[in-house]
Amino acid sequence: MAATSPTPALTAERILEATEEVLRRHGPAKATVVDVARALGVSHGSVYRHFRTKAALREAVTKRWLDRTSEQLCGIAAADRDPGARLRDWLWALFDAKRRKAGDDPELFATYMVLVDENGPAVTEHIDDLTGQLARILRDGAGTGVFTVSDPAAAARVVFQATGRFHDPGYARDWMRPEAEADFAALADLLLRGLSSP
Repeated sequence: MAATSPTPALTAERILEATEEVLRRHGPAKATVVDVARALGVSHGSVYRHFRTKAALREAVTKRWLDRTSEQLCGIAAADRDPGARLRDWLWALFDAKRRKAGDDPELFATYMVLVDENGPAVTEHIDDLTGQLARILRDGAGTGVFTVSDPAAAARVVFQATGRFHDPGYARDWMRPEAEADFAALADLLLRGLSSP
């Protein structure tokens, strides 16, 4: 008789992975905690032991999705190299990450747009993290004389807002246009020239 492999422990991460798959299959309107539990082969009470409510589960999934982008960009922001190149690379990486999410899995992207609308605090935290990364790059640039910036945090908010067309999900349809990359490159050049020390 062959031994059966033990069932992996039920962790928050496993629940979030299953929830993402359930959302992809059923969409946010029809996905339930019972569907998630069924996908995991556990009772819905087991899921509730990790996430007290359906809303808490949906918020955790949203945060996990947003955190993936933040984590990708964090390494660029923290790198020890020319701040001008870091800023350009960071902006491109943000645009590319959002564009890939929208293009590679449009159903899941649409689902997350619904979840993002439900989870304002997760979105605010995400934006704060991203503008904090930008501020770090701008602070480093001001410290080395690459950028003329007196308030890196304020400048970071302005840069983030100015590039919104290339990372705000409301513009996702525009990201696939043939001229999108050229438009982005022109904007990045303009921003870098404006921030650069004379």
